[in-house]
Amino acid sequence: MATETEVEIVENTTATRFEIHLGGVLAGFTVYRVRSPELYSFVHTEISPDFEHRGLASQLIQAALDSMRSRGISVLPYCPFVRAFIAKHPDYVELVPADQRGPFDLP
Repeated sequence: MATETEVEIVENTTATRFEIHLGGVLAGFTVYRVRSPELYSFVHTEISPDFEHRGLASQLIQAALDSMRSRGISVLPYCPFVRAFIAKHPDYVELVPADQRGPFDLP
């Protein structure tokens, strides 16, 4: 079993996604679409069945959102997992533009 230190999260700008690797193997990704330099839509998150139930999706989404925050980029969480993560972690709600929170059921 891979250890915590073997988790690596990288942004693959060519594929417009953040990827999570475990022990050097691609375990999953979250795809975004650039709507403008200041606004990205997260549209899909996928974890390989071999890597499910390890909390990797949460680690991946947190890293992706932290990257958006550090770069001053707002997000639209079309992906249900990203939306649920933001709903469970209110400190990330600020990344969704206030006028866009209603359609995503965010405060």
